[in-house]
Amino acid sequence: MVAKNPNVVSIFLNKPRELHTTHSWDFLGLIERNDAIPNDSIWSKSQGEDIIIGNLDTGVWPESKSFSDEGMGPVPTRWRGECVVDENNTDNFHCNRKLIGARYFYKGYLAALGDIGNVSFNSARDVEGHGSHTLSTAGGNAVNGVNVFGYGNGTASGGSPKARVATYKVCWPKVEGAGGCYEADILAGFEAAISDGVDVISVSLGGAPGEYFQSSISTGSFHAIAKGIVVVSSAGNSGPAPSSVSNLEPWVLTVGASTIDRAFTNYVTLGDNKVLKGVSLSESYLPPKKFYPLISSSQAKADGAFLLDALVCKGGSLDPEKVKGKIVVCLRGETGRTDKGEQVARAGGVGMILTSAEESDNSVLADPHVLPASHVNFKDGRYIFNYINQTKSPIASISRVETELGVKPAPVMASFSSRGPNIVDPTILKPDIIAPGVDIIAAYSEVQSPSDLPSDKRKTSFITMSGTSMSCPHVSGVVGLLKSLHPDWSPAAIKSAIMTTATITGNTGKQLMDSSLESATPFAYGAGQIRPNRAADPGLVYDLNVTDYMNYLCNHGYEGDRLSIFYGKPYTCPESFSLVDFNYPTITIPDLKTGSSLNVTRTLTNVGAPSIYRVHIEAPPEFLVSVEPKILNFKNKGEKKEFRVTLSLRPLNKLTNDYVFGMLDWTDGKHHVRSSIAIKPQ
Repeated sequence: MVAKNPNVVSIFLNKPRELHTTHSWDFLGLIERNDAIPNDSIWSKSQGEDIIIGNLDTGVWPESKSFSDEGMGPVPTRWRGECVVDENNTDNFHCNRKLIGARYFYKGYLAALGDIGNVSFNSARDVEGHGSHTLSTAGGNAVNGVNVFGYGNGTASGGSPKARVATYKVCWPKVEGAGGCYEADILAGFEAAISDGVDVISVSLGGAPGEYFQSSISTGSFHAIAKGIVVVSSAGNSGPAPSSVSNLEPWVLTVGASTIDRAFTNYVTLGDNKVLKGVSLSESYLPPKKFYPLISSSQAKADGAFLLDALVCKGGSLDPEKVKGKIVVCLRGETGRTDKGEQVARAGGVGMILTSAEESDNSVLADPHVLPASHVNFKDGRYIFNYINQTKSPIASISRVETELGVKPAPVMASFSSRGPNIVDPTILKPDIIAPGVDIIAAYSEVQSPSDLPSDKRKTSFITMSGTSMSCPHVSGVVGLLKSLHPDWSPAAIKSAIMTTATITGNTGKQLMDSSLESATPFAYGAGQIRPNRAADPGLVYDLNVTDYMNYLCNHGYEGDRLSIFYGKPYTCPESFSLVDFNYPTITIPDLKTGSSLNVTRTLTNVGAPSIYRVHIEAPPEFLVSVEPKILNFKNKGEKKEFRVTLSLRPLNKLTNDYVFGMLDWTDGKHHVRSSIAIKPQ
């Protein structure tokens, strides 16, 4: 049997995994709106020169300006990769001094699906657009004059615009609902990227959370971290449900998604003069201030169609005689957002209003609809339905789309961004960080239509996308900058720098808001919204090495062959190791027993000038939190100091049975080294 081969360290099921900008970087403070780089911007010190970013995704569109090598010097001599094409290169795929490597892996895909007739396996070319988008966001060139159908005009850039990039195509088209990114191909992509010599691996894909030894992302990312390569992954798009976050490995930087202060805005005006704000990227538009009959999709149900199908505007569910010449209101869900508009257009409708289906879902997404359309939130959608039901002849108009900047509040958590707590190990807070992930403009495949609809014949070289897939490469790009500035920092030090300098305050001066428009918690945002300029000079870091991660796995219950999956050779676990003392940048206690107290130990490493740090504690009202010592005097760079946090319940009449949250902050007046705290009494 294969499992008995001494060279085989692990066998796990070849499961499929799912694929999880012109304004992002000025929103994050790297650049001003006139494209000037401020003196305090990390871009004034580095733009990721010669850092190599590898991307595991759907491939790349090599002809994109984001991957042009104009003005770039020779490929770094440490690069060991190659540009793999088929023998005759019928695809005309090419690499250059910017896009320095390309590989593709499909044996796992074929093993799962069998013979696939219409899928071409001869290059790493991106025919879906996802991989081009993510890779250009991480390390694409700065490309001037980018817009989507005239909207969002500006400079599209990666976080490390002068980095070299390499693509590892591990995700393939779905056929009859099956396909995607398979474990065997993902692991092969990781091992190739490690061997090739990348500095950062960006992984905008994932699946249902599960044990580390059963995951190619877990094992592949561990092997990368052991070689000093930072791995950044997406948190998943299964929010706002609790415990939905994936990519839970403590050695990986897991990224949730938030909005930016830009919107592609249009307005719905009803016959009662009510004006409702929505978003869209519709290229077509209705005549200004002209009103059309308004109908809900349920009222437009075709004979024999299911009511629920009509509500979400499924194909064949709408009656053309009822729809013709009208604006149709469709409910979000079940089918693609742009597909709903296509069904309305096919039935003769002149426009569509898309409304969110759940009260907790206030996020709206701008899509390149094939007809004039507007996506409004749940509250406004409910008003529209009430207006239709209470009006004899309801009418509406939809205005043309405009690019709006300075939107408040921002950032706001995206409703789709997966939330904690961590179901594999609740002592590790996930996600780790959030970054822009809504309506992000970046490179695209010129094979795919912007709406993903076969009937849509439009082509575009840049497009908006939303998802934690988009937030992940923002952080990958920032990691490239930090690797360039601090080549001696470990992956854990870089991760800590990003997390402890994050903010939980939005542009209104108040705490970050969830998609429900209530205050968000660390289970949504982790450490907070990334601040690249602060991360370059964090003052102190919580560092970890491979031995720390191995001891963590020991305490997690792994031994023998399961440890060998990660370490590659036998490992002897220590006699004692406490998970609560694992030197993570956040503190999570899922089971603090009533009537008891708990000590948590952490170690800080000075990566700045000599300085004296004092602790500030924002304790949850239900808990007493103390720290000893309260002052840490760092005299040398690289010096380490340990502190102990003691947590205990206050005597209360009513005991909470849910998590509560706080903050620990070490500051020398210049730096703030913040750690989120999450505690649940038992």
